[in-house]
Amino acid sequence: MPGKDGEGRAGREGTLIVGASQAGLQLAVSLRQLGDTGRITLVGEEAHAPYQRPPLSKEFLAGAAELDSLAFRAPSFYEDNGIDLVCGERITAVRRGLATTASGRPLPYGRLALTTGASPRRLRVPGAGLAGVHYLRDHEDAVGLRGELASARRVVVVGGGFIGLEAASVARAAGLSVTVVEAADRLLGRAVTPLVSEFYARAHRRRGVEVLLSTGVTGFEPADGGGRVGAVALADGSSLAADLVLVGVGAVPRTELAEQLGLACEGGIVVDAYARTSDPAVVAAGDCTVQPHPLTGEGLVRIESVQNAVAQAQTAAATLLGRPAPAGAVPWFWSFQGDLRLQIAGLSAGHDTYVVRGDVDDEHFSVLYYRDGRLLAVDAVNRPADYMAVRKALAQGATVPAGAAADGSVPLKSLITRTENAAPAA
Repeated sequence: MPGKDGEGRAGREGTLIVGASQAGLQLAVSLRQLGDTGRITLVGEEAHAPYQRPPLSKEFLAGAAELDSLAFRAPSFYEDNGIDLVCGERITAVRRGLATTASGRPLPYGRLALTTGASPRRLRVPGAGLAGVHYLRDHEDAVGLRGELASARRVVVVGGGFIGLEAASVARAAGLSVTVVEAADRLLGRAVTPLVSEFYARAHRRRGVEVLLSTGVTGFEPADGGGRVGAVALADGSSLAADLVLVGVGAVPRTELAEQLGLACEGGIVVDAYARTSDPAVVAAGDCTVQPHPLTGEGLVRIESVQNAVAQAQTAAATLLGRPAPAGAVPWFWSFQGDLRLQIAGLSAGHDTYVVRGDVDDEHFSVLYYRDGRLLAVDAVNRPADYMAVRKALAQGATVPAGAAADGSVPLKSLITRTENAAPAA
């Protein structure tokens, strides 16, 4: 159990939340919902109030959404709820009880929460600084990329992860020539199984995207000796003409402040099931963390998703106030790549068998994953009912028998079966 409700100095000096992210805002909101009346300061580096990031690589990039439509809350929300929102300030130093911004502003605190997120992993290759080479993590990145897409003809996406494939879908839908270059032997290698990876490679190729696997990038070459990218150099000595490049090769958790405080970091800020860091007085949530597996409690995993940011922030708020933690939540995630709508519930890592429902070639199918007969997860492509059924089953600590699940004509929700000694998740 977490410690007792923060009183004394912690209550007087309030809570400092570093990172105006989805997790950061949720943590502030949850503190208020739990009855905290102390000062809450939410600090973010961007000039904008907290906003949704997933649409940046989809609706925003396609011109179907603007920043004001992505804002989580109306501007008045923060003042109305006593949340001191500090935008455009980066905290560069932190010690017990005091943080300092790059501009020298002191921010004393009684309780500390780190929701610092992650930064794009950078390619350290020749030509990486050329104009036309983009990364996509925040609103300013998306504005720059969207502006250049309007005049681009040949787009190269380096990295076959979710952001890269979502952006590739937008560019291809706009009629541009698009090539995806992935160093690994399959797309989405860290997120889905080979069967789903192979489906996405075929599906994007059917839509006119060139997909190059097991292909490394060694640099970016300028166009006509100028300062703008004109080609992408590949490890085999060849090159791809490009007037616009998006690099999406993963994200690096931002642990600098955690390291200043001496907190344990292993590919992210290490937290327990209560969102406590190695210093129980400090909590962390969101993309900056690694945590015990949310369903099994085994090992450490890093989960980059809206669901995890929200659930972990709610837990962190309860911990800061000494309240019981919310019930564990089933991880879920989505990626919309044009008309390909992937929805994931659970975590498939460690599965020993799987069942495919529907027609993979028809682009309407789902894959259920099991270990020792226990349902672990589902990857559902354009089959939302299967996704919802598995998410419900996992939340109830239930299962769907693998043998029966193979019949795609039978609704999965009718096959949900309770299991003995299984603790339900939220």
